[in-house]
Amino acid sequence: MEIRSYLKDNILLFDGGMGTCYAARNNTAADACEWASLTNPGEIEAIHRAYREAGCQAIKTNTYAVNRLRMPESDCRALIRAACAIARRAADGAFVFGAIGPIPVQDDRDMNTEYRFVIDCFLELGISNFLFETHSTDLYLHEAAAYIREKNPEAFVLLSFNTQPDGFTAAGRLIRDLCRDGADDPNVDAVGMNCMTTARHMVDLLRKIGPLDKAISVMPNACYPTVRSGRSFYDGDPRYFASQMAVLRDEGARILGGCCGTTPEYTAATAKALKAPAHFRIPWPRSEEKAPVITRENPFWDVLCDPERKAIAVELDPPEDADMQRFMDRARELQSKDVDIITIADCPVARAKVDSSLAACKLHRELGVSALPHMTCRDRNLNATQALLLGLCAEGIGNVLVVTGDPIPSASRDEVKSVYNFNSRGLMQYIRGLNETVLPTPFHIFGALNVNARNFRVQLDLAKKKEDCGCEGFLTQPVLSPQAAENLKLARQELKGKLLGGIIPVVSYRNALFMNSEIAGITVAESIIACYEGLDRTQAEALAVEISADFGREIAPYTDGYYLITPFGRTGLIARILDRFREEGLI
Repeated sequence: MEIRSYLKDNILLFDGGMGTCYAARNNTAADACEWASLTNPGEIEAIHRAYREAGCQAIKTNTYAVNRLRMPESDCRALIRAACAIARRAADGAFVFGAIGPIPVQDDRDMNTEYRFVIDCFLELGISNFLFETHSTDLYLHEAAAYIREKNPEAFVLLSFNTQPDGFTAAGRLIRDLCRDGADDPNVDAVGMNCMTTARHMVDLLRKIGPLDKAISVMPNACYPTVRSGRSFYDGDPRYFASQMAVLRDEGARILGGCCGTTPEYTAATAKALKAPAHFRIPWPRSEEKAPVITRENPFWDVLCDPERKAIAVELDPPEDADMQRFMDRARELQSKDVDIITIADCPVARAKVDSSLAACKLHRELGVSALPHMTCRDRNLNATQALLLGLCAEGIGNVLVVTGDPIPSASRDEVKSVYNFNSRGLMQYIRGLNETVLPTPFHIFGALNVNARNFRVQLDLAKKKEDCGCEGFLTQPVLSPQAAENLKLARQELKGKLLGGIIPVVSYRNALFMNSEIAGITVAESIIACYEGLDRTQAEALAVEISADFGREIAPYTDGYYLITPFGRTGLIARILDRFREEGLI
């Protein structure tokens, strides 16, 4: 029977977690599973047959991690060929799905080509059902689905995404949005979720997704694992799992199955539970579930939106030790100059300093100052990021600046590890999702814009993508050259978000040379560098005020405010620049 016809009148029950089942039966690591199609094919076939005998009607090929980013092309072809042959021998009338897991993204590779290579391997073998499983984003998947449909118009494509119990994937995307976008794709036949979460929590998530025009697939883990001696063990109860699978069926899922930890015993228990009469519920309306909004003042955002004013943001680096007194004193000095917000870098150049978010909370709590903590993608995983954002929201911080973060210096990489669960766009998208579902007071999200980039068009296109991910405004790198000013003007023409033009006072000839040579993203015009040669500190600071005012005037028509960066903690110099701006009516 054709699979679409089958789904009209039947629930399609998939098998379970091949990797964990193989590991448990053979006392080995799950990551050896794919190679077993060549080294231990009898065992892989026995597991397929055990799932089939337990009652599944669909089998996944043992190919989850097979791609050219993980192994040579010849091995990919051999493993896919062997896995398909084994699955077909064991299927006994069940549908066989070519399983494709996420391919690790590499910037120097065309990822669409990599997915097409794997797809072609399956198509050449006559596979017409495809399961993209355990993906945390739909990046490249819609293109892959279109490619499959072009090659085989009758092919069946199922997109399945991992999800945590809170509804976010490992990449910070909302499972709700991924499933809805997949359902809107004419080249996709079914969408759903698998892995990371158990059946009971997936019931709640399915209700949040709401009814879709496509079949919905749900393949939970057996339970939440325990780790013993570095290995994950799943000690759930197949009967309880099966009871929740029946609930998922009643809630509208048409495709069911298991992921990590689900053995043939889970499949058998589920098949038995699904024989009981269904109690289909009246389809629930698609509800846009949002956290109750708590109105909270955001003076900085109000100023940014006021066409009669220019917002003033000043960056102040936190200390490298725990003594916050000078930091707070400098903040008070800036506060006395009516600065609208103080921005705080998140361990710049990957050197540990007082946490930007904690410093922001201290400023807000003790001085009543609006603070904009920078948040990098370098040092926190998904859970730590969400926990930090919840804390910031609870403390009344309403704005965040999202940046990828400087890399760990090579000399320190043996001791200090980067995380990078996100890039800046992914983190913005994640915060937007939290704004929509969890946070009572949404954050305003800001990003960085490098107006000194040699190919500014690339930066501008990247900024537009950031806006698509939720970015509402940009703080630019310092404008210290005519080209940077021109780029800022172009940004004003093409971006929708608010713009704060970067200003950094050059404090000496040596400082100008250093910034031009060793700080990424800053370009000081040669004519400016020459002006500082031979000046003492007093003369250099006076010149810095003049140059800052000159660029302030030049970029004023194209900005919603100014972003001043404090050099070497010299808040007094920043105060002088602000006084000059006021004298000239720039703020």
